[in-house]
Amino acid sequence: MNRPTGSPLIKNLEIKVGALLAATLLLVAGFVLYTMYARGAFHSTQSLTLIAPEADGVSIGMPMTFSGFPIGTVKRMALSENGNVRLEIAIPSKDARWLRENSIFTLEKGFIGSAKIKAHTADLKDKPLANGASRTLLTGDATEEIPVLLEKLKSILNNIGDMTNKESEINQTLANVQNVTHRMTGEYGVLESVLGSPEKAQQVVTVLEKTNTLLSSLNGVSLKADTVLAKADSRLFGPQGIMDQTQESVAKLNTILGDVRESLKKADALLANAQAASADLPKITSNVREATTDMTNLRSEIDDSVRKVNHLINEINKKWPFAREVEIKTP
Repeated sequence: MNRPTGSPLIKNLEIKVGALLAATLLLVAGFVLYTMYARGAFHSTQSLTLIAPEADGVSIGMPMTFSGFPIGTVKRMALSENGNVRLEIAIPSKDARWLRENSIFTLEKGFIGSAKIKAHTADLKDKPLANGASRTLLTGDATEEIPVLLEKLKSILNNIGDMTNKESEINQTLANVQNVTHRMTGEYGVLESVLGSPEKAQQVVTVLEKTNTLLSSLNGVSLKADTVLAKADSRLFGPQGIMDQTQESVAKLNTILGDVRESLKKADALLANAQAASADLPKITSNVREATTDMTNLRSEIDDSVRKVNHLINEINKKWPFAREVEIKTP
């Protein structure tokens, strides 16, 4: 018995399956191309070779960063003839402007996380880094410093142990400070803490009180001395004082001395006449009476002048307590 042949469930199934496969292939190819484009496969790149003594933690595809942004990727890793590691870095041309001749490259390894390759440029105005340039990769491993840090920490802990010991200088100093502060709470405060005992502090306070009393007495004496000096100054240099009276007496004395000088001049003239007259005795005899009369008058004038001078000097001695008695006597 023959079965009837029916029409297929989906028309043109082969064509649709083929179109689906083709679309899938195109989608996969587009994804691959986009991925390659995103990774810079179609971008022009610049090559950089970094040489390091070791590259622990570095892998192909590892980024190189500048200021925290990736600007390159490790493409190859190889050992050189001298045992150093050569890292070939691919840098997109648009990011190569951040690298200059003075750029420094470092490999940093922290306690946590993977290693990082970083580029540092101090002066962006320097010449651009040439394509295919070779630079040294400076490595810095934080774990290498752990033994040094532990040794320093051990030394610090030993010092702290010595400082906290009962016999340490710090504890002795603190004990001394406690003793000083305890003394400062006494009656004489800081003075007692400095001197060491209340008795010594009491002695210092007593000396200070006596000093204050002595200073008060000296102030009283200085006030009295100022009063005496003021009176003496008024007595000596004030109006109608000793200095004024002395000046008046000196003026009178000058007047009297002027009279004495005139009298002495007359005596000199008489002596000159006597000498001239000694050559002629007859003339001297005739003029004896006249010369005797003149000499008597001159002696009277001189005696009167001398008495005035003695009287004036006596007056000065009475007014001037430090003078001594002076008497002028006629020959």
